[in-house]
Amino acid sequence: MESRRQIVDAKRVVIKIGSNVLWGSNDGPRRALAQEVAEAVADGRAQGRDVVVVSSGAVSAGRKKLGERRPLENLDISSKQALAAVGQVELMRFWQDVFAERNLPVGQVLVTRDVVSVRQRFINARHTLGTLLKRQVTPIINENDTVAADEIRLGDNDHLSAVAAQLLDAELLILLTDIDGLYTKDPRVDPSAELIPLVTMDDTETSFDAGKSRSGLGLGGMSTKVSAARMAARSGASTIIANGTRPGVLHRILAGETEGTLFVPDEASMRARKRWLLLQDAPGGELVVDDGARRALIERGTSLLPSGVIDVRGHFGQGDAVQVLSEKGDLLARGLATYNADETRRIMGAKSSQIEAILGYKFGDAVIHRDDLVLVENP
Repeated sequence: MESRRQIVDAKRVVIKIGSNVLWGSNDGPRRALAQEVAEAVADGRAQGRDVVVVSSGAVSAGRKKLGERRPLENLDISSKQALAAVGQVELMRFWQDVFAERNLPVGQVLVTRDVVSVRQRFINARHTLGTLLKRQVTPIINENDTVAADEIRLGDNDHLSAVAAQLLDAELLILLTDIDGLYTKDPRVDPSAELIPLVTMDDTETSFDAGKSRSGLGLGGMSTKVSAARMAARSGASTIIANGTRPGVLHRILAGETEGTLFVPDEASMRARKRWLLLQDAPGGELVVDDGARRALIERGTSLLPSGVIDVRGHFGQGDAVQVLSEKGDLLARGLATYNADETRRIMGAKSSQIEAILGYKFGDAVIHRDDLVLVENP
């Protein structure tokens, strides 16, 4: 199947491991699965592929550490948050130990859902993740459960993984759960249920079962996974829901073998962030660039560096949309500003290495990072 073969070529992959998968019981996490994840990261790096991990399990780890035996549904929100605070330390120690077996460093990234609603937070999170990957550090992302009460109730690590895919422009999202994929009915109660190998964005939810979680460990269900898959598809990423308890599942998925349920994006879909950039009617300002910067943007797809900026027009804040113009006034691109208008005026024409000396701080080397910039057609 062509869509499966394309998975092999994915250069950025987000792997989400659910609590039910990582914690088969209250005895502790499945180390063999975590080692398989570390192997996928190491192999991917050798093949030029970035892999990011979204890991549930903080609450489960906290329960084990504190000896909590009561079911989650019997605990109030503050108790769950306390468990998450203790468990997050244990969870990261576990991932650190597993990745250290392969001499791979990891970094903890805690976020909440509003990272997508505040543009500046989106940009900052995106740049942080990109910098970690550039330094060959594997981000381990989790919901900040100690402050995000709604996310604890909703099990939003599924949606968080889709957000991570958007942040990274990932081509593939892998959701590891404790069943083989999406079924026409609930296979735990109906033996006639059939696994669905492929779902397109035209398929309706009436054609499959997307029930809630029945586990005392996990906080989400298949419905949140389907919702996350659709969210990822809208930004151009494929999603696979598969059984993480099956040994070798990641290897088979990344080798393009049929495993689980594959959600494929619409052929005509653009990444949501870039579509948003193109459709802005009233960008906050304009950056005029010299001919060298124009060629670098168009011919090499580079970031826009301050050395290439010769004029800054209008008022805009960090993360606002701006237009990029040539010296002749032609519209070249639109992007999200790394620095606000006043800061950009101060550093325009300077080398990236001079930014911190000029401003006293530095958010990045570029005025607009290439991941936050989209060229207009036929500039």
